[in-house]
Amino acid sequence: MRERGSPADVDEILKQAVSGERITEGQALALLTGAPLHALGETAHRLRLRKADPKIVTYVIDRNINYTNICIARCAFCAFSRDADDPDAYVNNYQPVIRDKIMQAAKLGATQILMQGGLHPTLQFEWYLNLLRAIKRDFPQVTLHSFSPPEVVHFSKLFKMSISDVLSALREAGLDSLPGGGAEILSDRVRRELSPRKCTADEWIEVMRQAHRLGMRTTATMMFGSIETPAERVEHLQRLRTLQDETGGFTAFICWAYQPANTPLGGHASGGVDYLRTLATARIYLDNIANFQASWVTMGAKVGQLALVFGANDLGGTMLEENVVAAAGAHYEMSVAEMEYLIRDAGFTPRQRTTQYELLG
Repeated sequence: MRERGSPADVDEILKQAVSGERITEGQALALLTGAPLHALGETAHRLRLRKADPKIVTYVIDRNINYTNICIARCAFCAFSRDADDPDAYVNNYQPVIRDKIMQAAKLGATQILMQGGLHPTLQFEWYLNLLRAIKRDFPQVTLHSFSPPEVVHFSKLFKMSISDVLSALREAGLDSLPGGGAEILSDRVRRELSPRKCTADEWIEVMRQAHRLGMRTTATMMFGSIETPAERVEHLQRLRTLQDETGGFTAFICWAYQPANTPLGGHASGGVDYLRTLATARIYLDNIANFQASWVTMGAKVGQLALVFGANDLGGTMLEENVVAAAGAHYEMSVAEMEYLIRDAGFTPRQRTTQYELLG
């Protein structure tokens, strides 16, 4: 009898995926840990060509704005968060800071604002609602892709509101969609060790479920390479696939590698091979999510370009500003011109998109 993960077994799994048959968690684990990288990438790319336009790679012009770095969670992998009495702690109000940042981004053609912050212990819910209202009043053309599930759960507990009521109020104030931040690895063991004061895996899933039920689209993410096992990476993917089967509300999947610099956890960052292997396995397993984003923000432009033949069909955002990953030592920037060059160089046509993956121009 062949052991699972043997070359012949892996080849059969890849053929099964290409035929359109859904693979199991055990088979995904076999691919993640044992498939030859070139065969894994080839299969992921073949599936990507079926799931998304085979000629086009998309991108979005956006800015990532952090309204505060004060956070009660203080996760072990985070180099961004601060206590309220730290000298470099801040809260950015709409005027003048956030308004000026959005104005600068809008002048550069940004269509999306990705706004997130720490789990602040004392800001009132009306502060967040007024912030959304002011942005929508002054910049109605900009999509607010903001407030990750941990923030929503924090609001729910702090203000004694249901998750559905929190989301409904945010949506009425101007929130358009939710980013998938704060997922890390959706495994209770990992979360107990990395982020015990942040939302649980079940809570993260429930926020997304409630958002989808309200008609809001969201993205799904995974930060890998910290303390999780390969099986826990697959557990994460399984939770996403199950919810997508139920709601169909995820527009895209984005995975990125843990960045250890300046973090309490420390350790080493995953390399390009581990990133490409994880991305390709996710593309094969997550057969119900159409769009996969390349994480050039953590891996750099060249690995981001390689990702376009390992399952990704989107190069993500121009990130006119990014602070969280940068605090952990990853300082990559990319202009629209460079992004379009990398896409063309990989053999695709670049197209700007909206948050909902609608093509512009």
